[in-house]
Amino acid sequence: MDGMTTTVAATTGRSQRRVRPRHFLMCPPTHFDVSYAINPWMDPAVPVDRDRAYAQWSAVVAAYERAGHRVDRLEPVPGLPDMVFAANGATVVDGRTLLARFATPQRAAEADAHRAWHQRFGVLYGGLAGARLAEPVAVNEAEGDFAVLSSVVLAGHGYRTSPDAHAELAALTGREVVGLELVDPRFYHLDVALAVLDEDTDQVAYHPPAFSAASQRVLAQRFPDAVIADDADAYAFGLNLVGDGRHVFMPTGAVHLRTELEARGYACVELDTSELLLGGGSVKCCTQEIRSLPAPRTAGPAAGEGEPR
Repeated sequence: MDGMTTTVAATTGRSQRRVRPRHFLMCPPTHFDVSYAINPWMDPAVPVDRDRAYAQWSAVVAAYERAGHRVDRLEPVPGLPDMVFAANGATVVDGRTLLARFATPQRAAEADAHRAWHQRFGVLYGGLAGARLAEPVAVNEAEGDFAVLSSVVLAGHGYRTSPDAHAELAALTGREVVGLELVDPRFYHLDVALAVLDEDTDQVAYHPPAFSAASQRVLAQRFPDAVIADDADAYAFGLNLVGDGRHVFMPTGAVHLRTELEARGYACVELDTSELLLGGGSVKCCTQEIRSLPAPRTAGPAAGEGEPR
């Protein structure tokens, strides 16, 4: 699937939007719970319906697979209730992987599970464990704060990821990394304040008040045609979405954002993630992308060990 592109007609008169099948790593919410509060959205006093969370997560997986994307599963670990938010475990660019170093002790052990998966399967997507799997020095929460585009990586800081981690990712990948300062604790990760709609053409959406004035200027200069999310969109976690260039997989409730995206020819796939939102995450938080080297895959993980099922 790597490198393949399918053209799909847009719903408006704009240019056709293109889908490149993606490879995602996700972790079932088998042990999902809100037993502590490490972001403003978490309240341990509110009970979690784990079966409902699992059904919602499964619907996200099914939506990806219907669109032609590959989903591998990371085995959940008892006692790590936030592992469902797999985006925070590692950042993979051109087969090079920077592992996470979590900011909070409650999630620190998740890094071991991600390390083990990437050590075992990284060679299959172009990563070479010894040379391309990087152990972090600075704190970073991976794709929670790293938004990968074709020409640049946008990197959040202010709450979870250290600016020093930006230099680590730049050195590993050879990509330009542009830091963006987050200033509202409700948007503690970049992926709840900014969304990549089309990685290949550098199309983004974002919520300006989540960023410092200087970072707002950077975004306005680099992305003059960006989609702007309003307060209601942002508070509904509407920007915690995954775009594949044609489809936008997004949580329900971001009415204005959906209207804007559809006007630009995107096909919006709304997904109920209300139970997962109790942990402060939605579609993107659940999704780590494996960005391979530009070469065909000739093998996959053994059955039951990471392959789709």
